[in-house]
Amino acid sequence: MLNRKLIILFCLATVVITGCGNRGTRTLTSATGSIYECLVVMPDSPLTAQQLEQVSKAQLQTNDGSSYIEDIVTSYDAVRAVMAADMPCMPQKEPYFKLMQVTPALFDNMLKPTRNILWVDVDPARYTQVKVRAQREVWSTPQAVYRIQAPSLDEFLTYWLEHGVQIRDWFVSQEMTRQLRFYRASTDKDIRARLNKQFACDMLVPNDYILLMDTTLEATTTFGLSANTQVLWACNNKGPLRRDIVVYSYPYADSETFTLPYLNAKRDEVLAPIISAGVEGSFMGTEYKVFPPQMRVLTIDSTYTAEVRGLWKMRGGEAMGGPYVSHTWLDPVQARIVTAEVFVFAPGQKKRNPLRQAEAVLYSREHYYDKK
Repeated sequence: MLNRKLIILFCLATVVITGCGNRGTRTLTSATGSIYECLVVMPDSPLTAQQLEQVSKAQLQTNDGSSYIEDIVTSYDAVRAVMAADMPCMPQKEPYFKLMQVTPALFDNMLKPTRNILWVDVDPARYTQVKVRAQREVWSTPQAVYRIQAPSLDEFLTYWLEHGVQIRDWFVSQEMTRQLRFYRASTDKDIRARLNKQFACDMLVPNDYILLMDTTLEATTTFGLSANTQVLWACNNKGPLRRDIVVYSYPYADSETFTLPYLNAKRDEVLAPIISAGVEGSFMGTEYKVFPPQMRVLTIDSTYTAEVRGLWKMRGGEAMGGPYVSHTWLDPVQARIVTAEVFVFAPGQKKRNPLRQAEAVLYSREHYYDKK
């Protein structure tokens, strides 16, 4: 009798636990697809003459920083011109996202776990105005889904031409967040402690990075370097694919600091004396002719930040180069400017994904001014 009661109690407990799990939680499958790939769910409808004119007038905005030159003749072409535009300041053409497209009728359970989904639903019978919804972890994890519902193709195009770039940036931010989640589990505590001590900030530097330099540079007339320049330099020197991060600071003394010419000049001034290559006399420089650096303004940890993208190159006899991204901000307590830059060297390889992975470190920045 006692054993029977125990069995009944065990079965009841199992039912309760299972029932609670079904009501409160659900298990998501792992997302499919690679980083910076996106599935576009939408019909590929031909555009009318009026719609083509509408797209043509906005084309410069949608293709900013891109050499994308394919004709836009359908609704999917308009999406592709933004989502698959070439990333700026890259040594070879590489799109923001690699796209795949299916019609809504073909969007089945096999495709729903895709990690990034842009879903465009045009239906005059169901919608009276444009509605959008940004969601995460809908059918899989990690997953980002951006759904646009519109009553007509005209209204979708109007919305897309105005907000397409921001939607693309949202998908980029989701990939950055996933990368930071991965970094957070395994970082280099020593480098992070040095960042805190030297620059009153923290960044999630992966634990496979090696510290190369942590010093205060002496003034030199060779490159015009001023005194009181602190530098920390680390890299993950992994054969044919190398990622570097350099953080440096200098006194704030010029109201023109947050301008592209000033930041370009400072980059050349600071990095040239410390970064060289195998050929004696070679030094780090910036490419200005083919792909001039570009700047935009961000806010990271409530701090005004100037982001610069460009190409670095070795000068003085060494044929080396690649893309870089830098973030510059003001340390108001120490009255100094701080720049953190990541650059990639990957000869003969695609560079978008390695650069984005390195760039994610910059977006992890937190400040500790109150601890100084």
